[in-house]
Amino acid sequence: MGILSDFRYRKISHTATVNDFLKEVFRKGIHFCSAAVPAMAAFNFSWTVVALSAVVCFYILCEYRRLTGSPIPVVSRITAYAARKRDEGHFVLGPVTMAFGILITLIVFPLEVGRIGIFALAFGDGIASLAGKIYGRIRIPYAGGKTLEGSSACFIAVYASTLLCTRDPLLSLEVALLAMLIEVLPLRDYDNLLIPLLISAFVYIHP
Repeated sequence: MGILSDFRYRKISHTATVNDFLKEVFRKGIHFCSAAVPAMAAFNFSWTVVALSAVVCFYILCEYRRLTGSPIPVVSRITAYAARKRDEGHFVLGPVTMAFGILITLIVFPLEVGRIGIFALAFGDGIASLAGKIYGRIRIPYAGGKTLEGSSACFIAVYASTLLCTRDPLLSLEVALLAMLIEVLPLRDYDNLLIPLLISAFVYIHP
């Protein structure tokens, strides 16, 4: 147990231990899975919206039960494990803002536009966080701990995913810059809500 504990809390960067990184991989794995939502919506839009709504309601119930001392087995333990230090003892808001961001994007924008915003959330925000944990050295002032390395990774990921969707290098560059600017703001869990909506709105009104 001592060897395992030592390994879990070994530093892998200036900002994170192995345990921190494993938790972040778990959290951002959910982000990556959200990239499948546009394909699901293309197959059956109504059922995708209903399923996401049901998942949100079930998660809120699980969090309420966990915080009131009546946790739901497995689900509540997973949530508690994945929670950041700032969320310990509080409602873990990230999954709710992410689901609402995706839901509103699907409902408001055409699917080919919403897909770009959802991909920006799934890959841009997800990869930014992981890159920041491993390689983050240069902290951006007034950005709530965000790093230049993480934001650069966000830019690259969003550029690549947008280019894959649009085949338009200039639009992809503009979208990647906007996503990086949103991601670097100290929005906490609300970037999950704003990234897909603002990116999709930008693409929608782009000439």
